[in-house]
Amino acid sequence: MWLAKRVFDEDIERIISDPHLPWCEMLDKSVLITGATGLIGTALTRVLRAASKKYQLNLNLIGNGRNNAKGEKLTKECGLDVFIDGDIRQPLSIEDIPSTVDYIFHCAAITKSADMVGKPVDVITTAVDGTRNLLELAKGRKCKSIVYLSSMEVYGQSLFGEVRETDLGYIDLSNPRSSYPESKRLCETLCVAYAVQHGVPVKIARLAQTFGAGTSKEDTRVFTQFAQSVLAGKDIVLHTEGKSRGNYCYLADAVQGLLTLLLYGADGQAYNIANPGASVTIREMAELVASELGQGRIKAVVQIPNDIEKRGYAPDAGFQLNVDKLKLLGWQPHFGLMAMYKRMVADWQGQ
Repeated sequence: MWLAKRVFDEDIERIISDPHLPWCEMLDKSVLITGATGLIGTALTRVLRAASKKYQLNLNLIGNGRNNAKGEKLTKECGLDVFIDGDIRQPLSIEDIPSTVDYIFHCAAITKSADMVGKPVDVITTAVDGTRNLLELAKGRKCKSIVYLSSMEVYGQSLFGEVRETDLGYIDLSNPRSSYPESKRLCETLCVAYAVQHGVPVKIARLAQTFGAGTSKEDTRVFTQFAQSVLAGKDIVLHTEGKSRGNYCYLADAVQGLLTLLLYGADGQAYNIANPGASVTIREMAELVASELGQGRIKAVVQIPNDIEKRGYAPDAGFQLNVDKLKLLGWQPHFGLMAMYKRMVADWQGQ
């Protein structure tokens, strides 16, 4: 899953060669990454280890996650110094954490749509209890900077057109699926509260859906399924009418955005991370992938399953994320939607 592949290696080199990122500030620093075995956490680990090697930073990389086997693999293949196995809802073991934790990326969350419906209590407690634990750790260890990974789902429904960080839409509190966006909202409020009351230097990243080179073939999200259908020569099957507008960002671009926030972001502030040029409806994306990536040999078809409510799909959205705020910090997205797909597939094939 994490063996180096040429496409993502190119992405890593582009990120660490960015002259805008002041790597010298991270000399001899420690970095804690929660949710380290997930997509974003793994990518961050690989990028930070590569930067440490290139610039002789002597970074101490600490990962946290619930799967010790994946943690051991991440340590061996991606260069973690320490992996702490445990549920983020419980405070991290003090003896496993250095006396100084300079930087934190809080990536841990339950992100499977079915769990948002079937295990909403777990979704909420993992988000809220886990985030409070990390903010307390950042406060106690006098952390230089912490980035909390939120989600574009905090915007809810009823928003259309271009959406900025100050906008907010409707969330149906009677729907258990709302456990995810509503807990993300509360976590953002916790971040702001800790920044104001305790001076914790936390920044909030509202991520679009993220994929590209570095994404596992085993990923079950819709864009991965579309690419797998192309490789198998099978029609892309949509479980909804595909009217919802999606916001997307290339994985390496998202990682570069997170690093930009870590080193340049304003405390207590939220920033969208997305590529506005890659904002399309699900149906449009399916047809584009079938036509361009599948070269017209397959098509997109709609087959709505009988258990649609149990699958936990997000309510339809109709907005496009504005990223002007992050661009003011010097960040730019590099890859559009089809490049995201092509580079992901090439990465899978080791090209």
